Amino acid sequence: MDEDGDVELLALLDDEYARAILTELTTEPMSASELCTACEMSDPTAYRRLDRLQSVGLVAEQQVVDPDGNHYKRYVATVEEVTVRFADGACEVDVTRSSADPSDRFTDLFEGLS
Repeated sequence: MDEDGDVELLALLDDEYARAILTELTTEPMSASELCTACEMSDPTAYRRLDRLQSVGLVAEQQVVDPDGNHYKRYVATVEEVTVRFADGACEVDVTRSSADPSDRFTDLFEGLS
């Protein structure tokens, strides 16, 4: 990640709503509506944070098809750990992302095309 991306990521982790979303998503994938209820936040607040979390790669969206044929999005945390290191006059931010099963990535890609 570049310096601007590092700054955005750290600022996002300082945001209580973004942290609440990430915390909830470590238990299971959730829709925006479910996140609003679980985190006690408004729809606009949740969507703004989800957009920002996606932009720095901490959250991904998945398309879900209900048995009745309706589609909706649910979100999943893609981050396992963030490390900030200060050394030799520099600040380094490392993000460890969860490894998704390749078959899950293929399914997500295929469902995103329909």
